Amino acid sequence: LSAEPLEVLKTGLTPSASGSAYFELEAPQATPDSFLSRPSSLKITCTVHGPRPLPRSVPFSPHLLLSANVKLAPFASRQRRSYVREASERDLAVHVETALRGVLINERWPKSGVDVIITVLEGEDDGPLGAPGAGAQKEEGGLSGWGSMSVLSGCITVASAAIADAGIDCVDLVSGGVAAIVRQPKPGMRDGIGEPYIVLDPCPSEHSNLIIVCVVGYLQTRDEITELWTRGDVGGEIAEGLGLESLLDRAVEAARSSRLVLEEALKGSVEFKIQETASAEDSPGATRKKLA
Repeated sequence: LSAEPLEVLKTGLTPSASGSAYFELEAPQATPDSFLSRPSSLKITCTVHGPRPLPRSVPFSPHLLLSANVKLAPFASRQRRSYVREASERDLAVHVETALRGVLINERWPKSGVDVIITVLEGEDDGPLGAPGAGAQKEEGGLSGWGSMSVLSGCITVASAAIADAGIDCVDLVSGGVAAIVRQPKPGMRDGIGEPYIVLDPCPSEHSNLIIVCVVGYLQTRDEITELWTRGDVGGEIAEGLGLESLLDRAVEAARSSRLVLEEALKGSVEFKIQETASAEDSPGATRKKLA
C-alpha cells in the first residue's frame, strides 16, 4: 500500500490579482523502478479579479456576477491538448461556478463582477501509461474521462482559497472531495475481476478499473453540499454496503481532509499580511506621516 498523497496549498502568489492560490496534489511513487507507473499528480493555479464594476452596457444586477474559466495547459496531460477551449473545460467551469455560488454573499456587491481564472498545469490522466483504456478510449467495464473528476475537486479547493485571499465575503470555505468505487483485481486474472471497495482521491496509476466516481463541494461549518457530480454506474448498490450513499459519505470525508489544508494555508496568509502591515506602519516613512 502507498502512503498518503502530498497536498500543498499556497496563496498570494500573483500580486497583480485580487487573490491567487496554487494547489498541488501528488501521490507517492508506487513502483519507483517503472516509468509506466509514474505517480499521478495535480497542479492547479487560480487567480481572482474583482469585485469590480460591470460595464455600463450590462443590465443592472443587485447581486455579484460570478464568472469562472477553467483552462488546461497544452502540457497538462500525456496527450497534448489544444490551445482552443474545449467542451470538457467549459463543463468544469460550470461545475466550479455552481460550487462557488452557494458560498459568496452576493448581495454585498450590486452591479459588480468577479472573474475566477483557473489554469490546470498538470492533470490526472484516465489511466496509467500503456494500460488498456488509458487516454480517451473506454475500456470494457471501466470509465473514460474520470481524471477530470479529480481535477474538479482540486479546482473547487484552489478557487475557494483564492476567493478568501481576495477578501471576498463568504458564508464558509468550500472544499472539494472525490471518492471512487474500484475493483481489486485477483492475482493471475485480468483487471476488473475482484471485490469492489472505496478509495479516496483515486490515483490513475494505481486503479485501472472504476465503477463509479463522486465529486462534492462541501461546506463543513454549515454541513451543506454546494456541488455534486457522479459518473459511472449509479443504478443501485454495487455490493453490500457499497452504494451511492456510502460513496457520498466518503467523498465528504475527503473534502474534510482538504478543508484542513485550506484552513492552514489561509491562516498562514493572514499572519503574513498582518506582519506586512505592521512592518509598513513601523517604517520611517509611515512615522513621518503620523507626525505631520
